[in-house]
Amino acid sequence: MTENADAVLRAIRERRSIRKYTDKQISRDDIMTILEAGQWAPSGLNNQPWRFLVVMRDDQRREKLAGCTKYAHIVREAGALICVLLKREAMYSETKDHQGAGACIQNMMLAAHALGLGTVWLGQIINDQAASLKAVDLTENDYELQAVIAVGHPDQKGSSDRKPMTELLLEEF
Repeated sequence: MTENADAVLRAIRERRSIRKYTDKQISRDDIMTILEAGQWAPSGLNNQPWRFLVVMRDDQRREKLAGCTKYAHIVREAGALICVLLKREAMYSETKDHQGAGACIQNMMLAAHALGLGTVWLGQIINDQAASLKAVDLTENDYELQAVIAVGHPDQKGSSDRKPMTELLLEEF
């Protein structure tokens, strides 16, 4: 295995959801690196329907977003929040565009991990699209919120288990 392949596979195995953060500020350069990783995700017909909205700690919309989820404490404590949205007029296939958004989110979380930052994918916040979009001054006519990624300097160690491969494979090959 090449050194690059090993680094990528190690990042995939080691990345964990981090829900507690220090007060240390995240640099604009780090946020841009994370966004660029999302920008390079695959999408059907290369339509790249995702759009990003970064909400920093001092942004008034943060508290409104916190009111849209049972994970308000994470929203309040993160160094930054990255709202990942689909621009409706850029979409061409709902299923493929949602899959592309998932790849985009994963790319950003892996990039944050590579930078020594922690993230957690907040999906529950999308259950009320109207309220969540209103909290960031957007409308359902124009956008569909896919997730909010909380980003920060980790103040905890992540952990996770995985099901055995034998439970995931439908048949041996």
